[in-house]
Amino acid sequence: KKKENYKLELDDVIEIRYIQSKKEKKEQKKEAVKKLIESENYKIDVNTAMPMRGRSIPLTSSYSLEIRNDSVISYLPYYGRAYSIPYGGGNGLNFKAPLKEYNMKLDKKGNSVITFTARNPEDKFDFRVKVYSNGSTSIDVNMQNRQSISFQGELDVKEE
Repeated sequence: KKKENYKLELDDVIEIRYIQSKKEKKEQKKEAVKKLIESENYKIDVNTAMPMRGRSIPLTSSYSLEIRNDSVISYLPYYGRAYSIPYGGGNGLNFKAPLKEYNMKLDKKGNSVITFTARNPEDKFDFRVKVYSNGSTSIDVNMQNRQSISFQGELDVKEE
């Protein structure tokens, strides 16, 4: 009888530790995400494109959006309607440009909402990036010469 009680208690301790370590991992990830965003040097791996029209498109190649110091490196696909673009289609959302009007604020739930503008000879790009505490992200891009498009991805958090 006594042995059974002991076994039960040990299982309970293991379960409690598991729940605690899961919670700690979540907190650690939240902290790592926050630090990365505040450093203004981060990369988002993009896995889904969501054009204005049609369904979302799972991306099989590796696409990304990177903020590096005062620049944005956009390597994103474009699906949608273009109004006025260079002959041959231009470079779309593949460019490196200086960041303008970079702004980061936290919403009520503690998620980072980042807005910035970038220009290249082809277009003006207004980005709105939302980074959730678990590292998942949504990216909205508005352009002057093309329809808007959205993406989903993951913040590239280096696991220590």
